[in-house]
Amino acid sequence: MMYKKLIDKKATLAVIGLGYVGLPIALAFAKKIKVIGFDINEKRVASMKKGIDPSAELGKADFKGCDITFTASLEDLKKANFFIIAVPTPIDEHNLPDLKPLIGASTTVGKVLKKGDYIVYESTVYPGCTEEDCIPVLEQCSGLKFRQDFKAGYSPERINPGDKEHTITKILKVVSGCDAESLDVISKVYEIIVEPGVHRATSIKVAEAAKIIENTQRDVNIALMNELSIIFSRMGINTYDVLEAAGTKWNFLKFFPGLVGGHCIGVDPYYLTYKAESLGYHARVINSGRYVNDSMGFYVAKNLVKKISAAGKNISKSKVLIMGATFKEDVSDVRNSKVADIVKELKSYGVAVDVVDPHAESDELRHEYGFGLSVAGKGYDGVIVAVNHKAYLGLDEKYFKKILSPKGVLVDVKGIYRGRFKDLTYWSL
Repeated sequence: MMYKKLIDKKATLAVIGLGYVGLPIALAFAKKIKVIGFDINEKRVASMKKGIDPSAELGKADFKGCDITFTASLEDLKKANFFIIAVPTPIDEHNLPDLKPLIGASTTVGKVLKKGDYIVYESTVYPGCTEEDCIPVLEQCSGLKFRQDFKAGYSPERINPGDKEHTITKILKVVSGCDAESLDVISKVYEIIVEPGVHRATSIKVAEAAKIIENTQRDVNIALMNELSIIFSRMGINTYDVLEAAGTKWNFLKFFPGLVGGHCIGVDPYYLTYKAESLGYHARVINSGRYVNDSMGFYVAKNLVKKISAAGKNISKSKVLIMGATFKEDVSDVRNSKVADIVKELKSYGVAVDVVDPHAESDELRHEYGFGLSVAGKGYDGVIVAVNHKAYLGLDEKYFKKILSPKGVLVDVKGIYRGRFKDLTYWSL
């Protein structure tokens, strides 16, 4: 049985894609069984061979005591018998699913697939993608028959970048297989590392759907908070004050307004609406939520422009500092950061924009969005604290007064300074 072979190190598990999801999985398994960590990016592989996580999520200690071979070689991958595919599933410029990384990984695995092997997908996809889009690629590249020669399953990733508490080994794992035998084997393999155990989904499609609605649910709820913040702003009341009062009711759901970026919440709902469209249904609530959340960066920028103009300043000669560029607090990940929308909108008004961030890489920002990091100066007509990094939480009114020009405006996107400042022009969502 595959499980026993892995435990006895007579079989090898391979993880394809060593990013925010794949690397923690590979290292967790490598503490228990024999692992091959495969990535097409040779520069990343070289870093990991030295015990360095290119995503800066894991430390050197996480690499210790691991039976793992990092490689970009197809020859090395041939030694594996159980494959976990954890590559990104982004969207394109039209907000449509971009399956190129997933199909590419399936092609790679298909070239080394042998009889009796297992493949498990972790990448977030729409229901049906594993069986309808990925399995045919595996069959075509390997010449093998699905179910007869090799088995497959789906177990959605549940890794939260920057979260040291909810790690891969601490979160209940949803698993699925193509039949009863594969479900049992895949469950037992994940139970090697997942302490709370697994939830056995009734089918691959159910597991795919479960993952995609986790983030869709959060997206819709945050969209409601963002819409409420727009309404309350026009009423002249603070959204966070309202939520604090409403939150005293035992069954009130504690969601907050904000910029919804990153590779999950800002992306996954589009996979679901794409599939719904292909089945002849236009998802109204989900699409409306996406529209609201995707527009928040522009909304924040426009509000600042209005307030700078109201202070009697020439907006085209104004200077603004944005504090925070990553998609969430205390991570280095800039994928789908909505801070880029704020920068774009401000620049469209002729505003000079500086961006600072203690975690982001300037070169990565320049590659992704066309702007890099600056050194914070003085005389800013507006400051936007866009990401609530720990480094920003203790800043006081004196600090902002020092870097703002007279009548300068402070925009506190997440409301972290609410009630703390007396003399500044202050606005938050």
